[in-house]
Amino acid sequence: MQVRKAVFPAAGLGTRFLPATKAQPKEMLPIVDKPTIQYVVEEAVSSGLQDLIIVTGRGKNAIEDHFDRSWELEQVLLQKGREDLVATIREISSLTSICYIRQKEPLGLGHAILVARNLVGDEPFAVLLGDDIIDSEVPCLAQLLRVFERYQGAIVAVQEVPRPEVRHYGVIEGAEVAEGIFEVRDLVEKPLPESAPSNLAIIGRYILPPEIFASLSAIAPDDSGEIQLTDALRALLRSRKVYGYRFQGKRYDAGNKLGFLKATVEFALKRKDLARDFAAYLRNLDIASPPAGGKE
Repeated sequence: MQVRKAVFPAAGLGTRFLPATKAQPKEMLPIVDKPTIQYVVEEAVSSGLQDLIIVTGRGKNAIEDHFDRSWELEQVLLQKGREDLVATIREISSLTSICYIRQKEPLGLGHAILVARNLVGDEPFAVLLGDDIIDSEVPCLAQLLRVFERYQGAIVAVQEVPRPEVRHYGVIEGAEVAEGIFEVRDLVEKPLPESAPSNLAIIGRYILPPEIFASLSAIAPDDSGEIQLTDALRALLRSRKVYGYRFQGKRYDAGNKLGFLKATVEFALKRKDLARDFAAYLRNLDIASPPAGGKE
């Protein structure tokens, strides 16, 4: 079966970026001059998907406005002779067709995906998390789609992480069946480093069969009251094969401040209009030791 649709969970509260996210969605925080959610939407479109579903929540209207056409802004820019900027913002609204649906309570990633069930229907679909920005020659999702075409199972993107960091991720146990492709035997959500089955962490790109919705509906919430996608994938293993794919590319965890700053610096250094002057600025910085006892 062909994958045509992609789901983007974007209903989180963004607490790690407070106070910046008190009145704006974390998905609209820019890396250089582009909101993080636009990076993942462009990845999906570049991978050939055209039917996109964004799961939002209260206070997320700016996401819808960003991908909509802004006639008033266009007219102001045209009056000022800024046709270049008009072309830039029109590209955003013409990227693809987007549907929106609300997650009324923040009950976890699994629940956010379950909210999109009626819009997805009975077909395989992709899930992309905006916290994971992946810079790669071939879009990460396009890489997963190639694996799906071959194996026709659920596919999760994985990356090797230092063993102490596995407690922040879902982790797979599996056997390598081809270069970079693992048949998953088990999945564990945020294991202790000493008990983790591997250091292959699940990163925010998935291709899921429609049967995942039944698994999400059947599993119990975790101790925090959230429905975890990892638990649903573990249940899915009883009836369907799940594969992990070690993707090619550099992943930035834009869901935390340090990862967000790294992405901002490195993406700026790739820009022709910024690279030379910004690199010179960085070279001339007088880097002092970080203050003791400061905020994270």
